[in-house]
Amino acid sequence: MNNFQTFYNRLESFKNEEAIVDRDKTYTYDDLLAKICKYEELLSKKILSKQSLISIYSKTCFESICLFITLCKLGHTVIPISEISKNKRQHFQDISTADYEISFLESEIKIQKLQNTQTKHDYYKQLRNRNNSGLVVFSSGSTGKNKAAVHDLNFIFEKFTTKRKKMRVVSFLLFDHLGGINTFLYTLSNGGCLIIPKSRTPDMVLESVEKFKGELLPTSPSFINFLLISGKISNYDLSSLKMISYGTELMHEHTLKKVRELLPSVHLLQTYGLTEIGVLRSKSLSNDSLWVKLGGSEFMTRVVDGKLQIKGNSTMLGYLNHNNPFTEDGWLITGDNVEVNGEYYKILGRDSDIINVGGQKVYPAEVESVILELDNISDVSVFSESNAILGNIVCANVCLKSDEKSSSLKNRIKKHCSLKLEKFKIPIKIKTVETIQNTRFKRVRRTINEH
Repeated sequence: MNNFQTFYNRLESFKNEEAIVDRDKTYTYDDLLAKICKYEELLSKKILSKQSLISIYSKTCFESICLFITLCKLGHTVIPISEISKNKRQHFQDISTADYEISFLESEIKIQKLQNTQTKHDYYKQLRNRNNSGLVVFSSGSTGKNKAAVHDLNFIFEKFTTKRKKMRVVSFLLFDHLGGINTFLYTLSNGGCLIIPKSRTPDMVLESVEKFKGELLPTSPSFINFLLISGKISNYDLSSLKMISYGTELMHEHTLKKVRELLPSVHLLQTYGLTEIGVLRSKSLSNDSLWVKLGGSEFMTRVVDGKLQIKGNSTMLGYLNHNNPFTEDGWLITGDNVEVNGEYYKILGRDSDIINVGGQKVYPAEVESVILELDNISDVSVFSESNAILGNIVCANVCLKSDEKSSSLKNRIKKHCSLKLEKFKIPIKIKTVETIQNTRFKRVRRTINEH
């Protein structure tokens, strides 16, 4: 765990600087290290077996971050489960064959031995043989079941051994999401300050930026659109904000243009990350461009048959509950279709999202971006439905800013799409819904019959 030790040594160098603001309470790096030492002493007494599989059930907070770092230091494998995933808590622990669960009660940790008799996966044996701690993270399940990816944490920490820009970063992505883990590890490895809002509402996030001088907001395109719909951006002093990074799903050109107009001095950075490999360093071609350069010294990228493949040290060992998406020569098949322009890529959409209409490919994001150009539409989700003649047809769930007659809405959408899109891309079925975002602020694409 040489890379972790480099990260930990850096924490010790920041001393009394601000490390974390958790719901208005400020903690220094000395506070962080003191809490880690406290947890280390407690866990050494309570958990007898070394290199255990330990689930942390928690929200993002000062305590859970300290515990995460402590478990890394002690050589255990960490299985973070966000409180948002409470309904899948036991399911995730069963899949990962967790030995213990640690949760929090009024900032005090509660340790529970789990009765798990399943055989441990060979990936855990690999970690033990390397004498490294591990990480198990679950995919969002937006395209099917939640896949459990096992990582060697020594390689995850490799990205945080090179010193980068010190920033005050607002924590938005969840504790059990590799993007959320990347956020707090990046912030702390560079002596920055992690700002945790009281909740993930537009008001609380924007208030955190204003009150604690947030400089970077890593978030999702769906939440950015939610901010725009709320009309709250102009209510706060966001002069400290230097950058908004967005990832986890495709950004629409319409949304990017709107946020660019509202926040002209803020740099907009498209990021790219996967449960299977973590977050790659990236560079957008420009503030209003969806073309992005990926990689850095830790990763290599290539495109085969129009699909992106990635290779890097931080690639997962593999899934616990699914076939592995690797080529014979060790490249990760991402499933993302891309266009290429020199060193830059434009992400078109995942294989699982593509709609095949009579042999013609339709990327939902392209249709969504056109529909979002219309007045009175706050959000849209495009998806497929089976059809006996064409194989599939294009459907759309639409969120409105104010009530509108269904017949008028459908006519407007179809007429506008006919001016911008080929006929086979125009939605056949259109329905108004209250929301198309899940609890992780990620667009959900599903059939009309599921609403």
